[in-house]
Amino acid sequence: MKKQLLLGNAAVAQGAYEAGVVVVSSYPGTPSTEITECMVKYPEVEIEWSPNEKVSAEVAIGASFAGGRAMSCCKHVGLNVMADPVFTASYTGVNGGLVFCVADDPGMHSSQNEQDSRHYAKASKTLMLEPSDSRECKEFTKLAFELSEEYDVPVFIRLTTRVAHSQSTVEISEREEISLKPYEKDISKRVMMPASAIKRHEVVEERQRKLVGYAENTPLNFIENNKMSVGVIASGITYMYAKEALGDRVNYLKLGMVYPLPEKLITDFAKLCDTVYVIEELDPFIEEHCRALGVNVIGKEKFTYLGEYTCAMIKDAVLGEHALQFKAPLENIPVRPPVMCAGCPHCGTFYVLKKLGLTVSGDIGCYTLGAVTPLASVDTTVCMGASIGMAFGMSKVRGKDFTKKLVSVIGDSTFIHSGITGLIDIVYNKGINTVIILDNSITGMTGHQDNPTTGKTIRGEATKQVDLVKLCHAVGVDHVVVADPFDVKNFEKTVKDEIEREEPSVIIAQRPCALLKTVKYSGNCVITDKCRNCKMCTKLGCPAILNSSNSPKIDKTQCNGCGLCINVCPFGAIEKS
Repeated sequence: MKKQLLLGNAAVAQGAYEAGVVVVSSYPGTPSTEITECMVKYPEVEIEWSPNEKVSAEVAIGASFAGGRAMSCCKHVGLNVMADPVFTASYTGVNGGLVFCVADDPGMHSSQNEQDSRHYAKASKTLMLEPSDSRECKEFTKLAFELSEEYDVPVFIRLTTRVAHSQSTVEISEREEISLKPYEKDISKRVMMPASAIKRHEVVEERQRKLVGYAENTPLNFIENNKMSVGVIASGITYMYAKEALGDRVNYLKLGMVYPLPEKLITDFAKLCDTVYVIEELDPFIEEHCRALGVNVIGKEKFTYLGEYTCAMIKDAVLGEHALQFKAPLENIPVRPPVMCAGCPHCGTFYVLKKLGLTVSGDIGCYTLGAVTPLASVDTTVCMGASIGMAFGMSKVRGKDFTKKLVSVIGDSTFIHSGITGLIDIVYNKGINTVIILDNSITGMTGHQDNPTTGKTIRGEATKQVDLVKLCHAVGVDHVVVADPFDVKNFEKTVKDEIEREEPSVIIAQRPCALLKTVKYSGNCVITDKCRNCKMCTKLGCPAILNSSNSPKIDKTQCNGCGLCINVCPFGAIEKS
């Protein structure tokens, strides 16, 4: 064996590879994305970026039915999209081992909510493991495939941002070549019509009893008895925080299997201690289980429901020892709010929408930053694909006059993910809404993954490219216009024309992401002495344009020479150097 320092996500990929996984299908979403990206180096594995999480789960379930070990990965909100097939897969069970990796995001570093995915394991009655570091990420993933096949159940691996994106040492082993399980037609097990599903529910409940028994005896759940009066129950990253904060001054019950949870093990642990703390980020999932068993624990009355925990927080809550969580800087550090990149094509789009005073139903992606000043254009953002259906709902309430001052904005990848059905709804139900598809030729915010509109697979191989114009025509939109958001005058005219139509309309704002390797801007833009200090250029939200007291300035270290500011300056005061 050799050892490597791996991200938690990379360790999950390594574990799946060593376990003989043959299919991995996912949709990118921080903090889970690197799991699937790390599979690219393994030619033995069939991998894909799916159009959305639901499809990725279905591909994995199908691969499992066919007898191969399969895995699908997503972030916590992606599990919402994946939930429909996942819940029923709990009834069907598996053939080849089936693993779903879900990465939660306490602190909302890159998410729209703080969702606790442990509830999904309980609701769907599937097994869930939660590793605490990269070593466990690998080992738990390998074990997950074995447990899936042994108990005929899909298995969740739950990560959080801190585990997914931190590194620790992992022992690397050879891949285990697992023969495909035989495929046999089995209607009663795999066709979930009511008559079959009723009987399968009985199987699920019997399986639950067996899994609770496994939870009592598995080495994944263990007690560290330090002969202390205080005990701590923890899992995942909070176990690591507690160990660092409290050392051997408390006893520990470490839970690597977070659903189903043990019963006797918890009550036995509580008998060792006078006081028991449950330390878990987000919801009181373990705490509520303990209370249901009649175990008196201290949990959320001492710890917050919000965000990530720290060692200092835990030490203060359990030992009453206050410690500074960080040293105050000697100088004030300038704030760095999230902004679009210099040269971002979305800057031109939102500049025009703000100028026209439109109501903007927004979506999930880089373009969500259109809500940030100075653009401050986006009115709503809820979930992937929601911009189109929500705008249609708004138009139903507010009427035609409001609708002609309303647009939806959605990225090309997000449109494929879950925007198409919203557009069909508008067409089918006689709406007159205008939809702007922001086609930047990539899945931007999660790190430049290809999608069905780019014409490349996850391995960079050429494939059929979805034609957005033909797709929109196919669902019944007659007016589809492609426009460059950097051609500000024409783009403004296009938006004005399309929102006046008495029928559905689509504008494809087409310009590639400035960070793509194929985009070759050159030089820098400079503001000349023709400047009249109108500050129109500062309204673009470009981070390279500085709004100084005298007149705007362009930071040449940030400017990439895209030229958008040249197109908005009314006095020709900006030139390329």
